[in-house]
Amino acid sequence: MSKVNIKVLADQLQLSVSTISKALRDSYEISDETKKKVMELATQLNYIPNPYASSLRRKKSKTIAVVLPEVADNFFSLAINGIQSIAESKGYHVLIYLSHEKYANEKNILEDCQSGRVDGVLISISSETNSAEHINKLQTRNIPVVFFDREQEAIETARVTTNDFDCGLMAAKHLLQKGCRRPAFLSISQSLPICLNRLEGFKAAVQQAGVPEEDRQIVYCTDNDGMYDQIKLLLQQPNRPDGLIASVEKIVTPVYLTCHELKINIPNEVKVIAFATLDTAPILNPPLTTITQPAFEIGKAAATLLFKGIEKSSFDLRKERMIIPSMLIERESTK
Repeated sequence: MSKVNIKVLADQLQLSVSTISKALRDSYEISDETKKKVMELATQLNYIPNPYASSLRRKKSKTIAVVLPEVADNFFSLAINGIQSIAESKGYHVLIYLSHEKYANEKNILEDCQSGRVDGVLISISSETNSAEHINKLQTRNIPVVFFDREQEAIETARVTTNDFDCGLMAAKHLLQKGCRRPAFLSISQSLPICLNRLEGFKAAVQQAGVPEEDRQIVYCTDNDGMYDQIKLLLQQPNRPDGLIASVEKIVTPVYLTCHELKINIPNEVKVIAFATLDTAPILNPPLTTITQPAFEIGKAAATLLFKGIEKSSFDLRKERMIIPSMLIERESTK
């Protein structure tokens, strides 16, 4: 048996396809009597609406893309939940793309998004991204783009972030208040705005405290595979740091593993604080002090802005910037 569509209903009832479509949508333009006839026949013939066909007629895919650098980070898992909560309420599908921290992957993904398969893009850029051209191309095709967490500052559009400079300042001050005199900042990028802003906060705090330059270190852990070895080398130095700030969540595991292998006691010999939303932070040994980002709220706010851009062509995304503060949660790793 061939699939029943609107045209079949229209033929049998001797009505136009437009009338059938409006009746099924309960439009005020159609009489109750006609609506009743249409609904009775639709039920009788087991008619099932095709959302994709209606999307094509409206020139909407009813799909948004979410481009992430990775999903191993608990922050992005929580952010996806926030995004999904808004997308579902709008009747939209969500496509998740991973750049794996590679600019080339991110560029290819956004080229794919230009084909019309998505109505908008939420993106958190890779650690390698220092160009805006591939994002500009999306905007020239009138595909709205919203940044969350990691932004490309050269692009004029909405962004939802946290107070990274303030948090870098807060993390460093916390270590200094706990007695650290040789703090180190561990970063994954020399160009990523969130890392740069957190680093600037760190620099401001140690400068205000009068920490000599030789007693403050900045280490760039740009190689995922070599991160453990870099941290191990750092902690084997004669004048090793007595406090560590992990600028992103994935640095936490190699720090703890290295300290365990070298028998360096946390927090007695080195204090550790991390930008992280780890569920396991309270049960690590010792429990980890964190700068915890409101990941769910950031995802939800970014999606809300994106849908305003999709639904209202007059809505100017360039004017939208939202900063949702993070909080310091002290645990035993800095006590």
